[in-house]
Parts: sequence; structure tokens; C-alpha cells
Amino acid sequence: MKKSTKLVSLLLALIFVMAAFAGCGNKDNGGEQTGGDTTETKDSVIIATANEPPTLAPYLHTAVASTYINLLTHDNFLRTDVETLEPVPGLITSWETDGDREWVFEIRTDATYHDGNPVVVEDFIASMEYARANNGYTKNYSEFWESIEKVDDSHFKVITKVPYAKTLYDMSSHRVLPKALIDSGNDFNTNCIGSGPYKLVSQTLGDNIVLEANENYWGTKPSIKNMTWRIIPEGSSRTIALEAGEVDMVIEVDTNDLARLESDENITVVNKAGTSFNFLTLNNEKHPFENKDFRHAMNCGIDKEALVAVALNGAGTANWGQSPTMFPGHSTQNLDEYNIDKAKEYLTASGIDPTTVSFSCIVSDDVKRRCGEVIQANLQELGITMTLESMDLATYLSAAAEGNFEATIGGCTTSNTLGFVEYKFTAKQIGGSNFTRTNDEYINTAYEEAAQTLDDEARLAKLEEICAYINELCPHVPTYSVNVVRAYNSGLQGFEVNASGNAYWENVSWAE
Repeated sequence: MKKSTKLVSLLLALIFVMAAFAGCGNKDNGGEQTGGDTTETKDSVIIATANEPPTLAPYLHTAVASTYINLLTHDNFLRTDVETLEPVPGLITSWETDGDREWVFEIRTDATYHDGNPVVVEDFIASMEYARANNGYTKNYSEFWESIEKVDDSHFKVITKVPYAKTLYDMSSHRVLPKALIDSGNDFNTNCIGSGPYKLVSQTLGDNIVLEANENYWGTKPSIKNMTWRIIPEGSSRTIALEAGEVDMVIEVDTNDLARLESDENITVVNKAGTSFNFLTLNNEKHPFENKDFRHAMNCGIDKEALVAVALNGAGTANWGQSPTMFPGHSTQNLDEYNIDKAKEYLTASGIDPTTVSFSCIVSDDVKRRCGEVIQANLQELGITMTLESMDLATYLSAAAEGNFEATIGGCTTSNTLGFVEYKFTAKQIGGSNFTRTNDEYINTAYEEAAQTLDDEARLAKLEEICAYINELCPHVPTYSVNVVRAYNSGLQGFEVNASGNAYWENVSWAE
């Protein structure tokens, strides 16, 4: 009997040891064992994001959610410096100017696409022409040139219509696509061929996007071999998933959970000033928003500090000016302030009875809804009724671009004041990024003058004049500038994110 008991105990111990080793090999996402070595190499990451990308095809959207994926699968012509937000070499390695309108760009000759084909000069030209053909989405960076031509196998020439101060910024917005696929009518949403550090593996709508490293990438080879983006619309659910180890990073951190995440030693939180400028968009083509005094009344009647406190839990800055204050060229002239009495004066001047006004405002996520609830309460004090209408991101962007809305809560991320003025307030962007549908002769003319002014000091002076005018016009109600907030497993290293919210993932790895 004793001999049998010892045998059973020995077998149980052996099973326990084997199970322990088996568990060790599967403990972490991406754990691998090679040969007889039991050392793990974690090479996978799971990222939680709030919004479903409307499309994965470059040039066919203005959505930040799609841009996150595009940055992984497709190379921009030029990169953006993490600190300065200035254009720096990427697929284009250098450039020269000849006069005020002629630019010659040199390209890399060692870059290839995911399918193994080389990136060639003709692809850059075809990509720019493709962008212009789809300029409902890209008109803010695809209309500046008069002609493009090949110089030789490593150079192409761009001649701008007029001297143009935003040439390099606009070039940095373009992503290179294979000319052969463009010509064949390829669907870049499903056949997402690019030259970026990651390749699309699969997309399950409403659930996830799976990517894998491009082993032939011309730049830094990604250490993270497998990447999954999970769509988790609800903010607290993203937080819980990170805390439970179900995801490794949260892109849109619910700021209500910020203090809790910052106190967790296993989680690293980035919280820095960002360039995302947010606002209550008013469709100036619809009543009563065609009335400037009514717009000012709304601006004076909304407590911006309360918006930051409630919607962002303090992770942002209240805004009163119509343009971002983080860039040179903005103006502090003609600003409104939170003043109920002043709001009532503007209502009287407008000639509109606020109790007759009822309109719908589109929101596309929980942060915008919280913002909307504060605005709703503020406007109710003035007798104005605003209802909130939830919409997915793709539907919201389509409605906003087409003008099929009364009001929305949204934002815009830019890298300079010149770009912001163009995107949000010039007539040529109506149907694109000008959701207020502002069409003002002074703004249209003055913007063109500023864009053609190559002297930095003179251009900034002109922009300050324009922004002061826009403050007085008050096309939309500014709300706040959002901090860039990211939370991730502290085992990740090398992660950097710029003020626009973009990161280069090929530099990220797991600590050994």
C-alpha cells in the first residue's frame, strides 16, 4: 500500500511540474519557445480604440480612426517630427527649390510594397493625382500644384500654382500607393497594399483589425510582430481591459479613469498638451445658425471650463478663440467670454426668440456625449433646446461633410494655423473639412494671400488679422483643446506620441 501511495504522489508531482512549464509558455500574448530554450519572446500587442475606422483606404476619409491604421500600413511622402511637428525626410529623402514655385524631390530607392514590388517615382505622381481625383476628402492638400513630372528614376518635380507656404506640409499628407493598383481600380480598403511597417491581415467589422510586421520594411524593422486593434466603444470597458491585461494599450483613455490608471505601477500614462482643437460645429447654412449674433449668444452662454471638467476630467484646456492657441498666428482679439448677461444681449440683438429654437446635435462617442450634456444644460438656461443624437463615426463624418445636420460636436488636428484656417473656414473646403460651411469673401481672399506669403513673419501677421476677423464672425463654438492621453502596459518601451496623437510603432518593443 505504501509503495502504491508513493507512486501516485510521484505521478501527481510530475503532472504538476509539466503543467507549470506548459503554463509558462502560454502566459503572455505572443509567447514563443524556440529549440530547447524556455525564454519567452513577447512580440504581440493588443490596442484598444474607441472608433471603427470608416475605411482603411488612404485618401478616402478624414477620420482620425482611419489615420491610425494608415500610418501603420502606408508611408507618407514625408514624416512628421515627433517634437516639432515639422515635415522631415521619409520616403522623400531631400528636396530643392528653384524660385518660388518649383520643387524637386528625391525619393528612396530601396523601399518596397507589401507585395514585394519596388516603390518608384511614378507611384508618387500617381498617388498625388489619385488624391486630387478624390478631393472631396483630400482637397485641403491636393490642390496646390499646377503640374507634376518625372525627372529621373529617383527624382520628380512639382510646380505649384502660386508661391505656396504649405508645400512641404501638404506633401507630408500624401501616402504612396502603387500606380499599377491605382490604374487597375484596386479597393485599398480590402487589398490594403502599402509600403508601411505593418501589413493588414484581417478586419472583422465592429470587433478588430489584425496586422503583422512588414519584414522587408525599408526603415526600422518592427519588434512587435503581431498587432491587433480591438474596437471597444465604451471608455470604462477599455480601462478595465487594460487593467485585466486583456489589452496592452488604450488609445482613447476615458479621463474619468485617469487618476486610477496613473496610480497603477503596472501602467504608464502619457498626458501631454495636444493639437486636437474641439468645437460645437454649427451649420451656418441652417436657421438659426446663419445669424451671427445668435452664434455669439451660444458662445457666451456655454461654460468652457465646465466642459473640460466634465467631459475630459481636466485633461484639456478651455478655448474661446475660433482657432488653436498652440500655434503662432492665432489672435486674442474679439474673444467672447462666459457671460450669461452678454449672451442674453446677443439674443436680443439677433431678433430670435430662444424658446422657439430646437435643434439636434450629433455625438459619436461617450466623451462628446458628456460634452454635449453640459452644452445642453447651458443652452437650456437661455431657453434654447438642444437634443443629442448618437451616431457612429462613419455616419457622422458623412453627414457633416454633406451638410445634412444642424450641429455636431467634433474636432480637428492640424500642425499650423494656416492649415486650420483653410480646413475649417475656406469655401473650397465646403463638402470636405469645412463643416460650418462658412463662405466668407474676406476669409477666402485673405487665406490665399497668407498661403502665398513665403516670409514667415509677414505670413503670421496676416494670419493674426484673419483669426481676429474669424473670432468676430464666430462660425462655430470652440470648446476645448484635448490633451493627448495614452495608457499602456509598462512593459512596453520606446513608445512616443506627438502632439497630434500619432506614433511610429516600429520603434516600440517589449522590455526583456
